[in-house]
Amino acid sequence: MAKIKKILVANRGEISLRIMRTAREMGISTVAVYSEADRLSPHVVFADEAVCLGPPASSQSYLLGDKIIDVCKELGVDAIHPGYGFLSENADFAKKVKAAGLIFIGPSSESIEVMGSKLAAKQAVAKYNIPLVPGTEEAISDIPLAKARAAEIGYPILIKASAGGGGKGMRIVENEGEFEEQMQRAVSEAQSSFGDSAVFIEKYITSPRHIEIQILGDQQGNIVYLFERECSIQRRHQKVIEEAPSAVVSPEMRKAMGEAAVGVAKACDYYGAGTVEFIVDEKLDFYFLEMNTRLQVEHPVTEMISGKDLVREQILIAEGKPLSFAQEDLKINGHALEVRVYAEDPSNNFLPDIGTLKTYQRPQGAGIRVDDGFEEGMKIPIYYDPMIAKLITHAENRTAAIEKMVRAIDDYKIVGIQTTLEFCKFAITHEAFVSGDFDTKFVENYFDPTVLEQQFSDSEMELLAALAVEFYSQRNSQNTGQSEAAPKSQSDWRNRLQ
Repeated sequence: MAKIKKILVANRGEISLRIMRTAREMGISTVAVYSEADRLSPHVVFADEAVCLGPPASSQSYLLGDKIIDVCKELGVDAIHPGYGFLSENADFAKKVKAAGLIFIGPSSESIEVMGSKLAAKQAVAKYNIPLVPGTEEAISDIPLAKARAAEIGYPILIKASAGGGGKGMRIVENEGEFEEQMQRAVSEAQSSFGDSAVFIEKYITSPRHIEIQILGDQQGNIVYLFERECSIQRRHQKVIEEAPSAVVSPEMRKAMGEAAVGVAKACDYYGAGTVEFIVDEKLDFYFLEMNTRLQVEHPVTEMISGKDLVREQILIAEGKPLSFAQEDLKINGHALEVRVYAEDPSNNFLPDIGTLKTYQRPQGAGIRVDDGFEEGMKIPIYYDPMIAKLITHAENRTAAIEKMVRAIDDYKIVGIQTTLEFCKFAITHEAFVSGDFDTKFVENYFDPTVLEQQFSDSEMELLAALAVEFYSQRNSQNTGQSEAAPKSQSDWRNRLQ
């Protein structure tokens, strides 16, 4: 078994910090890599050593796999942790890391390759009798043939890019009349986004829930599941609120989904931390969707309810150690909720909002966790995903976790940019969420952007008060008879809504 003494984290921001903290607890030295835009980022300061990779664009910095491996050789690094995004699911990079004599803290390149293709993944898991959404078993490009298969499956259907993700290369087709146009669009988008035009067809689940299972597997073949995460609150097919456990999953369903997830892992000889995603219909029947061969953004909610540090487990598995616990040792402890704090304007179709964190104060208290990678005064760069932080609460039950999250959101002070915090507060206090009766169409069905315009937030009120003081101070200092400037009646945030 190899003992890891130094880890390079091939990532940035909050996930880099989160990995480095666990490494430090384990007595492992860390190396940060960064772009010129991230020179002053907390993950750079926290690491034992740091190396600049290049200009801000990820193609000239965080995606330079060969350069990252060269840095490892220069600094005597034992292992690379890829975090999520960037190179984390790049099979070629994982292969090069191994070829360089380094440890890749993740699964084998072969597992990444199989699960990186939705079609290959479906074919691999079919022999384990895992429920699959009805659809084609291979890529399809012949439009008349595809149209015939769609008619057999029954509309509505979903055309999906085999190499897709994040909602790209995916088209819903309601009827035969729009099939040809939507298929051409899906093929074109798949090619431009992933360099792979392969698409396939699935039955479209009309009221879907997105529920995923966290698994851990060691290199000795032991695999366990650490329960489920509910990830159905999404915008643009991307998650924004997650919780564990799900409000609708019974113990029997949890066991069935967990065992199915273990089967998926066995289908590709998986080791490390991974997530098996399922789509669940209105009858609570579940179907295999895909497997993410990396640590998930939402992994903290699983850590909170299981008591397991998933990064620690990843490192131990990478060293060749067997899992120190079995399935029967795992128990659910309470309930956890996570909201992603994005620099986005929910009132403007969740478009990214860049600027400077003029005020940045984190909420505190028992059962509150903030995973972030920014400090007050920092600018939000335009080059990367706009997530600022993940806010997580943990309590004895779901109601208490929601109540704690509402308080935490109220205590989270961010001035200078728009964020998703107020949307998240709206969502978790909505009747549909509280009752557990919701699906991935929550935003479409319930969210009216004007609800966030109906009252000023605390940060807006503070700004308005400061503006009022400034205005009256200026007026009183002016000479009698001089014209008076009109006060600024709205905050900068409010003006951007016009």
